[in-house]
Amino acid sequence: MRADKKSEAGAVFLPRDRKICETLLGSAAKRGDKKKPLAELAVSTGRYFFGAPYQPQTLEGEGSETLVVNLRTFDCMTFVESVIALALTIKSGKAAFPAYLATLKKIRYRKGRIDGYPSRLHYFTDWLWDNGRMGFVSDITSSSGGVPVKKSLEEITRSRNDHPPLQDDTAFRKMLKVEAVCSRRTFHFLPKENWREAEGRIENGDIIAITSNREGIDVIHVGFAVRINKKVRFLHASGKSGAVVLSTVTLNRYLQERRSRTGVIVARLQGRA
Repeated sequence: MRADKKSEAGAVFLPRDRKICETLLGSAAKRGDKKKPLAELAVSTGRYFFGAPYQPQTLEGEGSETLVVNLRTFDCMTFVESVIALALTIKSGKAAFPAYLATLKKIRYRKGRIDGYPSRLHYFTDWLWDNGRMGFVSDITSSSGGVPVKKSLEEITRSRNDHPPLQDDTAFRKMLKVEAVCSRRTFHFLPKENWREAEGRIENGDIIAITSNREGIDVIHVGFAVRINKKVRFLHASGKSGAVVLSTVTLNRYLQERRSRTGVIVARLQGRA
């Protein structure tokens, strides 16, 4: 562990991470933000991080699986998880760093328990399944015009050498089992060709996951819906922009820019910390 890193309740973080968290939670408590709708809190919290640098694979590394807290730099999924955990903590009225840690662990790991690398919810559809069962989100893709699909999810074990924890054979076998379970599930996605008809059903703060035609993976990017002038834009940690941004184009335009972006999965926050 780096000398400037701290550890608390099984989490690893820098002092600046704690300061960012406590400042944000403290300000929200003074404003009485816990009375606001959860979706509104998610959007305002996401906007708080405008300009924060993008950093890929912020959770990947060697050693035992630990709750990594990083509110300085984000990849797309850690941005979404961090914002949701902060919004849920604000909504709970518990303006304290330990409450944020507990919530982040609940939404990042299967059933809220850390049990090695495979216990982290690596695939978005697995994340959505588990967080749906926990009562944090609801998958509204089907009711928004989505169509069913099955995919063989194997991106992680197929790139075993890129994931140091999977050099352990036991962890690798567990990850294979996780992928097998995920691959048996049917999930829904909204094809981008149908986006215009469905756009009116999307609400501010909905989680938007971009599906892909790539083999072995379900989702390639994730962020939040933000409605501006009746159109949906995308609040996300962008690799192209190198920072947390609100897209300058509509989500429809964003989807059309690349053939590999086949559509979206839409989830709605439910608000239970």
